[in-house]
Amino acid sequence: MAFDPTHLSSTANPAGAANPAAASQSVGELFFVGNATVLLKYGPFTLLTDPNFLHRGQRAYLGHGLTSRRLTDPALRIDQLPPLDAVVLSHLHGDHWDRVARRNLDSGLPIVTTPHASRRLQGLHGFRRAVGLRTWEQHSMTKGGAVLRITSTPGRHAPGPVRYLLPPVMGSVLELATADGEVRHRLYITGDTLMYPALEEIARRFPDTDLALLHLGGTTLPGGMVVTMDGRQGAELLATMSPRRAVPIHYDDYDVMRSPLSDFRTEVERRGLADRVSYVGRGESLAL
Repeated sequence: MAFDPTHLSSTANPAGAANPAAASQSVGELFFVGNATVLLKYGPFTLLTDPNFLHRGQRAYLGHGLTSRRLTDPALRIDQLPPLDAVVLSHLHGDHWDRVARRNLDSGLPIVTTPHASRRLQGLHGFRRAVGLRTWEQHSMTKGGAVLRITSTPGRHAPGPVRYLLPPVMGSVLELATADGEVRHRLYITGDTLMYPALEEIARRFPDTDLALLHLGGTTLPGGMVVTMDGRQGAELLATMSPRRAVPIHYDDYDVMRSPLSDFRTEVERRGLADRVSYVGRGESLAL
């Protein structure tokens, strides 16, 4: 049966869960599919982030001969997705845009991503409506009297010159607004980034962020190079951004992820930030 996001129920176990009155005023809902893949019902928009539908035991291609084996199953199959308005894609890696997505998503679907990914999606894969955003550029969509504004934000996938061997990555800020420009909700998605000074500018430009989705996992390549935030860096970014709530994702789905969710939990508790975090398991949802 096709998945219907309008029937999502808040089955997560958040720290400091919203009360029923707050839930009744929600602007939508988040459903965690797995890895960095999230299905969002955001006002009248239905969005998907970083589509990864490989199953346990299958390998994602990371480039330069590197692969990673998936350890989990996604909570949905791609044929269970509802009709989508857009995909937000942080970068073109096999654990964020896989062969299942390439073969089965509608090639006319808008995809908001980096210029590098946009060129490849249009030229090699036939996704003619892929939009490439440089850092701080915006793309807007309208539907049902609402406006969705997506802003590309800084991201760094690896330290030093090695980052040029990996595909460029972006974070994104999604703002759901009324037709006259009033922002109803602001969502920050980190993308696969390390903590570095440029991320502080995001906090300055978007000081009132409602929710942050944190890509964690401490992804470690052969030779010991870490290319995504571990638990300590994730807690540091949480302290820097100071969103009203954060949800960790991208932390245990692949065998290259070496920083378990418990690392992040320990760090946020040590910093006194535990009341800002909701833990949403695969197949669970959270009201926005």
